Amino acid sequence: MGWGRWVRARREATGQAPMFALPALVIVILATGLGWLLGGAPSALDMPEKTEINVVGGGAVTPEFLTVLFGLTIYTASYIAEVVRAGIQSVAFGQHEASVSLGLTRAKELRLVQLPQALRVIIPPMTNQYLNLTKNSSLAVAVGYPDLVSISNTSLNQTGRAIECIAIVMACYLTLSLLTSALMNWYNRRAALKER
Repeated sequence: MGWGRWVRARREATGQAPMFALPALVIVILATGLGWLLGGAPSALDMPEKTEINVVGGGAVTPEFLTVLFGLTIYTASYIAEVVRAGIQSVAFGQHEASVSLGLTRAKELRLVQLPQALRVIIPPMTNQYLNLTKNSSLAVAVGYPDLVSISNTSLNQTGRAIECIAIVMACYLTLSLLTSALMNWYNRRAALKER
């Protein structure tokens, strides 16, 4: 974010835009390497080994997790694709004609003309979809993947403290929902039309 602010200030001061993507990528790679070094530079891999009966070692992904992952991914991706399609189609066709008359390529037209206008239509329903994704992940309990609700039910059965367990679940979902909503509202304010 700091690099983006510096690039924006530099462009406004000089009229020239310094490279944005490559230095940002270098910063991310350096931060990742620094985190790896500060974490003790782990380099040992747990390689899977085939035995006569099964495979031992390595990472494992449960079928339940894959079911939830693919189900939620395909379900949510289809809704988000429809929201983006509708947002782009909401931009008047005259904008396309104006872009063509200016000689813009299709990529530049999309990036400079259509998407900035479409984002104002896309962001509110996209916020709803992200909130639905957070809440729909609790359906993972139905296929046996232990997420927050399943762990809460186990604690409830073992301790008998229903109010505390339900309050923790409510607090977690409320925190995730408010955080998602705040992030999307911030982005919506950033993409909104600036009136003078």
